[in-house]
Amino acid sequence: MSLMLLGCKESDEQKKKEQNMQHSYTEQFRPQYHFSPTEKWMNDPNGLVYNEGIYHLFYQYYPDDIVWGPMHWGHATSTDMVHWTHKPIALFPDENGLIFSGSAVVDKNNTSGFAKIGETPLVAIFTYHSMEGEKAGRTDFQTQGIAYSLDNGDTWEKYEGNPVIGNSGIKDFRDPKVFWHDPSQSWILILVAGDHAKLYASKNLKEWTHLSDFGKDQGAHGGVWECPDLFPLQVEGSSEEKWVLLISINPGAPNGGSGTQYFVGDFDGTHFISDQQEPQWLDYGTDNYAGVTYNNTPNGDRIFIGWMSNWDYARETPTEKWRSAMTLPRKLKLIKQGDGYVVSNSPLDQVNALATNVALENFEVAPEKTQTFTLDGLQQSRIKLSTMAKDFRVIFSNEAGDELILEMDAKSQTLIVDRSNSGMVDFQKEFGNKKHVAPIAILGDSPLDMEIYLDQSSIEVFLNGGLVAMTDQIFPTEPYTTLQLENRNANEKVAVVAIEHMASIW
Repeated sequence: MSLMLLGCKESDEQKKKEQNMQHSYTEQFRPQYHFSPTEKWMNDPNGLVYNEGIYHLFYQYYPDDIVWGPMHWGHATSTDMVHWTHKPIALFPDENGLIFSGSAVVDKNNTSGFAKIGETPLVAIFTYHSMEGEKAGRTDFQTQGIAYSLDNGDTWEKYEGNPVIGNSGIKDFRDPKVFWHDPSQSWILILVAGDHAKLYASKNLKEWTHLSDFGKDQGAHGGVWECPDLFPLQVEGSSEEKWVLLISINPGAPNGGSGTQYFVGDFDGTHFISDQQEPQWLDYGTDNYAGVTYNNTPNGDRIFIGWMSNWDYARETPTEKWRSAMTLPRKLKLIKQGDGYVVSNSPLDQVNALATNVALENFEVAPEKTQTFTLDGLQQSRIKLSTMAKDFRVIFSNEAGDELILEMDAKSQTLIVDRSNSGMVDFQKEFGNKKHVAPIAILGDSPLDMEIYLDQSSIEVFLNGGLVAMTDQIFPTEPYTTLQLENRNANEKVAVVAIEHMASIW
């Protein structure tokens, strides 16, 4: 079956407007509906905050090369979390060090005193990293600093009293996430210290008191802890509220390298307490790392973005002008399952606006049958499937012989992503050396809904609203043009709900 999957016709004005931007966004592997910098190196999302109609995305950025270097905060803004405007670099290294990861808050009551009457400051909280201290063999080379903006993030002034949290000798002491805690009328800061998290409190964002520690004997400890995030979530369908702690870890993820675990528990203003001993994973792919959530969202949604890469091979991926992209923005929900809780993550509703030109919908593949679709524009698409079957394969391929395989296997109760022959895989030994596996027992016997988001160099898979998620980079030598759906179940059909083109955000 041959189908066209092309974007909507553009007006002459739209074409002219986009020519200036898109000339630099047509390189091989360049994501078309995921955020990426115009050029050079990017990693962790930082300072995610909403204020006065604007979503801010800051990020770890090195403006001089496509490999990691002295860190700055890059900056982009959006009004819908889908389309982005690139902004000038927000924070530069200074005498205290490089600017590592952190967060940003809207200081609505001007507790910091940075604003004049009638003004509301944005305050960024970040890690200073002293390369001189590290090279000298010291263990106190990471401290915490702050900066403020009085023009909604366009320009920033560093606090003259930096650093605001010193270091008594902890080698990995970084990535502060700050939020306002109304019951205690305090700012709460959580950062990581090697193998655990530390919590602090402040009334003014300048002076901080250590409250408690968490996690030395809980969760995964295959590598250093990074990029914490602590927030409340209401349990879906109830009035119960729990607190969720995100912790990125590198290495030690379930399929190798970098990944994000989470804990569900309670926070009383001083201690985060969870009886969870074993790790739970937000995403089982290998390319969703260092993700954190937005502060001050307009309707209270918990919106998450992750860095779509893995430290195993991040410096070696085969792009030339830029390196790295972000995941789709995702909404987090807390689901009660038996005696436990699951954090689901699935694309924001705003992403739906990018789906244009339906190539196919309401098509069924009968039990034990295979259907092949030839699709122009497949490399920039969303595929939605629905079935009672847990035994089928989705194979993306091209005339060069590249194959990307997704497999639902009922016997092993797993979702498998096999990118070992997906295109360019030999740039680093860990990239294509094994299949990636996610357990799906959590889905039970309920019908399966699968959403697949395919972009030029990535695939994101969500099962049943993100109860299971997998994110992986791919580098096909030429775009995939064929989708093969192989139904291995003897009794159940697999329905292709829709195959849609995803419009470019640039």
